[in-house]
Amino acid sequence: MPPVADSREIIARRVARELHDGQYVNLGIGLPTSVPNYLPPDMEIIVQSENGMLGVGQYPYEGEEDADIINAGKETVTELPGTSYVSSAASFGMIRGGHIDVTILGALQVDEKGNLANWGIPGKMLKGMGGAMDLVAGAKRVIVAMEHTTKENKPKILKRCTLPLTGVGVVHLIVTELAVIEVTPQGLLLRELSPGITLEDVQKVTEPTLGTS
Repeated sequence: MPPVADSREIIARRVARELHDGQYVNLGIGLPTSVPNYLPPDMEIIVQSENGMLGVGQYPYEGEEDADIINAGKETVTELPGTSYVSSAASFGMIRGGHIDVTILGALQVDEKGNLANWGIPGKMLKGMGGAMDLVAGAKRVIVAMEHTTKENKPKILKRCTLPLTGVGVVHLIVTELAVIEVTPQGLLLRELSPGITLEDVQKVTEPTLGTS
């Protein structure tokens, strides 16, 4: 399989194509926070952060950071015109009330049933799953943005998750540097291959058999 350069950028660019004008979007910590950098300049989405910020902008330029303006990952961000701030309780009310159109999350594992594990590895320090459990239960659409394999080149897309679950049957779409895969009642459906990547390349590092039609 040919090497894939800048895999995180490839993933973020492709996930950005799944978003549409006017959507309320929650971005998980890490890779998902870079997705807005790749949106068309004329597209308007409203990024919600569960710490109570509605209208999250891009990262600030060096020297322009405001320590009071942070996202849920405690990273400094900018605010867009019309940004509003609410309590954590009101923010989670928005999430639990089904008012988030899309949540984009990283993952440790996803399986063919759309189960998601993204918060803990037994034996390692656990900080808790944060707002992820609420997000996968409350958002209308859940997109996983992750690299296709572990650092040891082991599959992260499995027949069955082996790590503690965040949600059961919650994932709608998986975007990696190799492929775009849809979770369907019949199993995982390969929707798209990255340039230079073949079905055989993807299947070698994916535990479940991928459907192609």
